[in-house]
Amino acid sequence: MCDTCGCNLTPGNRHLAYKPVARGATAVSVLKGLLAKNDDQAGHNRAHFDRRGILALNLMSSPGSGKTALLEATLTALKGEFTCAVIEGDLETENDAERIRAKGVQAHQIVTGTACHLDAHLVHDALHEMKLDGVDILFIENVGNLVCPASFDLGQHLNVTLLSVTEGDDKPAKYPVMFRAADALLLTKTDLLPVLDDFDLDRAEAHLRNLANPAPVLHLSARKDAGMGPWLDWIRVQLAQQLARVAAGQSRRPAIQPDGARYHHTEA
Repeated sequence: MCDTCGCNLTPGNRHLAYKPVARGATAVSVLKGLLAKNDDQAGHNRAHFDRRGILALNLMSSPGSGKTALLEATLTALKGEFTCAVIEGDLETENDAERIRAKGVQAHQIVTGTACHLDAHLVHDALHEMKLDGVDILFIENVGNLVCPASFDLGQHLNVTLLSVTEGDDKPAKYPVMFRAADALLLTKTDLLPVLDDFDLDRAEAHLRNLANPAPVLHLSARKDAGMGPWLDWIRVQLAQQLARVAAGQSRRPAIQPDGARYHHTEA
């Protein structure tokens, strides 16, 4: 996919790509440089979160899996308990940020144009447009795509991958890069299971385990407010662990997938 779509370039890093290139430099070396600069920026973002005691969660999935609906239900449930903020990523429109703001939560929309993922530079620019004082949890809703987002460190602490029951239970087998990166897997829209006879929850989890990923698998329906309790408890535990890390002068880097580099022309 990324061998031809040019998604390595985003509005956030394009200025880096078009700097004069030294004689003899190759496309591979330029892209390696872009990813190295992305990792540097991600480290800066994460240090910024750690200084403020913020837990940053990166939500990834295919389009239409229910990320924004999950956020709406989550923000409603956590209101009064934690202060949350949201960064939204889409190719076009401000629609998702408007839905989050309607919940009374600060949200910033990143419009990527043609880029099918967020990168650390885009997130850094967004942070400069937000007020982070007092924020406990920052949710980053990545662009809907089951490939590229898993290969880019944004500065988050944890990855949350959504798989809706309308997509097919073999997605972890078909898109291993994304599902290896998951620190938690949410099987969403489970209220639709009674009318879907081709999605097996156990089979979906078995595909994840075949990737040697021990992440918790949670079943829920955000729109029907079903199964939200374990998800909210998971967030509470992760925030407590983040605050403990901060107190100990430590940080946590998510599982960025090195095999994703193959899709971005960075391997020799």
